[in-house]
Amino acid sequence: MGLFVIERSTPLPPPEAWRRLTDWQRHAEAVPLTRITVRGAPPSGTGTVVVARTGLGRLGFEDPMRVTAWRPGTHCRLEKTGRAVTGWAEIDVLPNRDGGPGSLVRWREDVRVRGVPRALDRVTALAGRFVFGRLVDALLER
Repeated sequence: MGLFVIERSTPLPPPEAWRRLTDWQRHAEAVPLTRITVRGAPPSGTGTVVVARTGLGRLGFEDPMRVTAWRPGTHCRLEKTGRAVTGWAEIDVLPNRDGGPGSLVRWREDVRVRGVPRALDRVTALAGRFVFGRLVDALLER
C-alpha cells in the first residue's frame, strides 16, 4: 500500500487545528471536483461515515470512510471502505514539540487504489502526499 505521512507545525492552538481538520465539509473546499456527505449526527465520532465523491457528472468515484477511533481534540482514524479506494487514514493533533504555542498536525495514510499494481505503491504514496499535503495546508490556513 502507499503509506505516507504529512506533518505540519501551525500557530493554531490544538482545539482550533482539530476543529478545522475534522470539519469534513471543508475538505471539499480544498479538493477540486469533490463533494462530501456525512452520515451521522454531528459532532463526528466513532461510527460516523464520511463519503468523498470525486468526479464530474457520472465520471468519478466514491471514497467512503468510517470513523473507527475518535479521541476528540487529539486522534481520529478512518477506515476506507470503498470499491475503488481502500486503506486507512489517521489524524493526530499534538502540542508543539518545543512546548511553544500552536500545534503539530500529523496525517498518516495508507491507501490502495484497486487495479493499480503494487509496483506503483510508491507513486500512489507520492500522489497522496501531494494531494493531502495541499488539503492539510488549506484547512490550517483559513
